[in-house]
Order: sequence, then C-alpha cells, then structure tokens
Amino acid sequence: MKRAIYPGTFDPITVGHMDIVRRACNIFDEIIIAVAESKSKQPMFSLEERIAFAEAATREFPKVRVIGFENLLVNLSAELEANIIIRGLRAVSDFEYELQMGYANASLKKDLETIYLMPSLEHAFVSSSVVRTILHFGGRVDHLLPPAVYEMIAPEGE
Repeated sequence: MKRAIYPGTFDPITVGHMDIVRRACNIFDEIIIAVAESKSKQPMFSLEERIAFAEAATREFPKVRVIGFENLLVNLSAELEANIIIRGLRAVSDFEYELQMGYANASLKKDLETIYLMPSLEHAFVSSSVVRTILHFGGRVDHLLPPAVYEMIAPEGE
C-alpha cells in the first residue's frame, strides 16, 4: 500500500491544497493530511479548527485521513509507516524552501522521499496567508476555500 503524508499548517485549508489532495489521490492508496500545531507561526485558527476544516473539505475522499501533530515530521512518518511526503509548489520561492526542508528531512531519515506537486494554474496564487489577509479585511474568500470550509468560516448572514 502506498501511503503518503501531506503535512502543513492548513490555516485554513484552501482550494489550492485540495487540488494537491486530488492529484495525490490519483497516485497513492492513502493520503494522511497531517495538520501541524505550528505555535511558532501563530495560526489564525486553532489546531482543532484546522483539523475540522480539513476533515470537512475531504469528507468525499475515501483515501484521505486527517490527523494533528506536533512533533518532527520524520518521527510522524515512522509512527505512520509512511515514507513519502507530499508538498505543493506554487512558485520558485516555494521550491527553495521546500528543497531545503526535503533535504533536512532526508538527512534525518534516509528512506523518506518528498514528492512535489504543482497545483493547477487556476489555483497557483492561492495560499492560506492570502486567505487570512482577505479575511482580516472582511473580503470575499468563498472562491478560495472548499465550500464546507467556507460555511464554517463565513460570518453570520453570508
């Protein structure tokens, strides 16, 4: 069975993330979305909320399971018996950071592979930080979030 971990803060999970999930489901037997606590990033949403968002967004994906974690990714991969990490790349700036992290993880666990997937062009600009900024200023984000997540986040009356 090919099991892969898709780690991130998912603060919140976006249509860009879901594009990567869809692509990964075509490649792997099981995808574990691992929502990182990431206190150092000071997420807008709690870990519990971010897990709930990811669960709601992936409800129709039988290959996907969502968990929270707050340890090293290499330790999580050992616990889950998953030696493949999925990461999304939108731009060259993402690649430099992700390449460094992939090498760091590989230095800690030799058999850990990182697979980089690009979102489709229509989602290439979407990021959680863009969504958070728009939310902060009361802008429209329904086109950037999975419908189930938007319903959970949308202010009353929308």
